Amino acid sequence: MAGCCKQYTDNWKYPTILLCLFGFFVNLRAVEPFFAAYLIGPHHNLTAEQVSASVFPVWTYSNLALLLPVFLLTDYLRYKPVIILQGLGMVISLLLSLLTHGVPAMQVMEFFYGIFSACDPAYYAYIYSVVDIAHYQKVTGYCRSITLVGVALGAVIGQLLVSLAGISLVYLNVISLTSTSVAFLCSLFLPLPSRTMFVHRKMAGDTTNILSKEMESPHSEQIQSVTITETENKSKCSNQCLQLLWRLGAVLSFLVGYVKVNWDVFGELALTIFSAIDAGAIFIFMVYSRNIWMCYAGFIIFKSCYMLLITIATYQVAVNLSMERYALLFGFNTFVALVLQTILTLIVVDPRGLALDIVTQFIVYGSYFIVIAGIFFVRSMYLLIPLYCKGPVNQLQSAIKAKTHHYGIN
Repeated sequence: MAGCCKQYTDNWKYPTILLCLFGFFVNLRAVEPFFAAYLIGPHHNLTAEQVSASVFPVWTYSNLALLLPVFLLTDYLRYKPVIILQGLGMVISLLLSLLTHGVPAMQVMEFFYGIFSACDPAYYAYIYSVVDIAHYQKVTGYCRSITLVGVALGAVIGQLLVSLAGISLVYLNVISLTSTSVAFLCSLFLPLPSRTMFVHRKMAGDTTNILSKEMESPHSEQIQSVTITETENKSKCSNQCLQLLWRLGAVLSFLVGYVKVNWDVFGELALTIFSAIDAGAIFIFMVYSRNIWMCYAGFIIFKSCYMLLITIATYQVAVNLSMERYALLFGFNTFVALVLQTILTLIVVDPRGLALDIVTQFIVYGSYFIVIAGIFFVRSMYLLIPLYCKGPVNQLQSAIKAKTHHYGIN
């Protein structure tokens, strides 16, 4: 019996299921879409200015400050302790928001939320240290899609309870606390990676273009922030838009795990196409359209493509690493993204910078994605043209098949 249990826990499915359960429950936070209203409401009675100027910025600063030591230490700690810390950070954050009051207490609450956010790279890095490289594509799709399912279901539950049952936001916080507590318990049962982090089980190709694969991250979050802020007077529509977005993103992320494409050969071409679609969605639907529903449609197209791209990029990064320093690279990418987002905000949005109007901001974002699409296009041609020029199409197909076999894709 013990041998049977040991064999099951050593299987790649066991840590994948546990990690997906953690990702689902930790993101099943019904109070999340209403959190600002919860702080301004009768339970805390803070002003909108206190929330926006004194409370929420603590998360940004703490996340940025904690991210650097976290991603430097995560690989040495072997991921599991950091995932446990992530779950604990969210539990403490929700407890403080439920039991304490006042601006200083809410700032401490945001600090623990910053701990949760800073530990996020460990969630995506952990699975690559406990499963074989042949399963990387599937587990990437599973782990990303399940978090989006949790976010979508949490938003739906919150919206239904508030709109139909008229339930207090305090009870939404209790539901969220219960869910994150379950996630914390799941993290305790994750198996600790046993193999050394300095030797990858299967050496993979070039890593020179890894950082370029996540260049879109800061601008995706910036566009989401601006879009939702500008439509906050239609908050119910915004919530429904986000619910649809998370569902669509979950489906796309899940399907990526089953697409039989050699991303090492065609990955940059896919990034080119979807980056161009993102640019088109920004210009056609958000810049030149004055209809709110067209803006929502453009935002859904843009963010769905981004979720698809980030899933592909994460899988490709993990496959191409020659040493198991997943958290170091994922964390560094996140850190760079936060720095770029801060710089972008200071230049484009902040009154101390250019303080551009909303339409001009989106022109800047769309132009950025055109540049990104151009970079990926040049890279894709650099990879594909030499393969094609070496001989007939069947030789190109043979090269693709050889690379496919190398990465364990049937």
